[in-house]
Amino acid sequence: MSSAEQVARAAREASNLLQTISSGQKSAVLRRIRQVLEERRAEIVLANQQDKEAAQREVEAGRLSSSLFKRLDIESGEKYATLLQGVDDVDSISDPIGQVTLARRLDNDLDLYRVICPVGVCLVIFEARPEVVVNIACLAIKSGNAAILKGGKEAARTNQALADAIQHAIAMTPAVEGQTKFPERSIQVVSTRDEISTLLDMDRYVDLVIPRGSNSLVRHIQNNTRIPVLGHADGICSTYLDKSADTQKAVHIVVDAKTNYPAACNATEALLVHSSVVNSVFVEVARALLAAGVRLHADDRSLAAIEQAGLLAEAGAAALVSRATEADFGHEYTDLDIAIRVVDSVDEAIDHINAHGSKHTDAIVTEERKSAEWFMRRVDAAGVYWNASTRFADGFRYGFGAEIGVSTNKTHARGPAGLEGLTIYKYYLFGNGQGAGDFGVGQGKHQFLHEDIPIDSSVRDKFVL
Repeated sequence: MSSAEQVARAAREASNLLQTISSGQKSAVLRRIRQVLEERRAEIVLANQQDKEAAQREVEAGRLSSSLFKRLDIESGEKYATLLQGVDDVDSISDPIGQVTLARRLDNDLDLYRVICPVGVCLVIFEARPEVVVNIACLAIKSGNAAILKGGKEAARTNQALADAIQHAIAMTPAVEGQTKFPERSIQVVSTRDEISTLLDMDRYVDLVIPRGSNSLVRHIQNNTRIPVLGHADGICSTYLDKSADTQKAVHIVVDAKTNYPAACNATEALLVHSSVVNSVFVEVARALLAAGVRLHADDRSLAAIEQAGLLAEAGAAALVSRATEADFGHEYTDLDIAIRVVDSVDEAIDHINAHGSKHTDAIVTEERKSAEWFMRRVDAAGVYWNASTRFADGFRYGFGAEIGVSTNKTHARGPAGLEGLTIYKYYLFGNGQGAGDFGVGQGKHQFLHEDIPIDSSVRDKFVL
């Protein structure tokens, strides 16, 4: 048996045990994880510094992108404190496992319940972003799932240090008398590509694959497994300035959406501008973007507006402006670049987004509710915003505690997926000796009642441990 298969089988065994773990036990493990992460902060930060030093050499040699490098850091500013807060936030979320979402009396003494349950075993593959180790582990624990984690080699030291802390915390959480001990192998880490290739074939053990990384990584996984995949390949987000856009709002929203974190999948990559505001609102937006060092890939009409407003005469601006090509629209820059196109109606903006976007997150800036709601209804994306930055597309900002990723799938989870993305449901049927053949048309046959049972708190939490 290969090491990958041993990991997968151990994850399945842990998943089976997790079905009987109570909410209190999960909370105890999460609190211990937070404690150990705090105690081991110095060694985890040291591992992160070593990863960044090695990655910087790869960037200088042209073997690693600068956007990937930026995602490695977990120590600067408030990043480590945010990581710890994320553990607390997940712990504070209501545990959905065992909750009833449908209750129906099929017949006397024949009651049906739809009950939330864990997905089972999740294989999570990601590049950079070592905080994903903590995010996913905590969400998996809270939702009663086993997780197998594979991070990128550029963050290998940090990933291992974080995983060691989490596994130590699980092992050190005392068992409660009369309850199943929390399985130590519920969170496991693998390190090689060969192991991943093997695990992608193990649909017998693995229930869901969650890739977080580049377009090529996600596409490779989607094309090389029979296991369901939750995620997105591209983050091509657009912001549209409608004819009634407020200038102050437009400037603040677009600059934030582009510059707050350009490497993120929810950063705006395309700016669409209604022709009636190209010489007014757009000029101020363009001025602010140039002041922030953003490179503008402008179509003919927006370029003419930039030139007419004299923006190219400002220091350094000319080097930041170029004529857009068709390839610029539908391109994920993950950097301080934005493609700009002028349109003549909200419908033209919608058609452009549906043709060139990636179904991630798109925004409209307008003072007209009718236009906003039309845009939000017609744009085919996981998130559609009115007068807000696309950067809000994030599980933490949605109050999910953390996120397992952003899904553009049209399956059980869409958009920033938090705890609910790791849950599914099963049906419980409580009978008293009935057979399906007892029901039908004819003498002596029963008729179904199909009466909904009101879901008050006693019914909703009927199977919560």
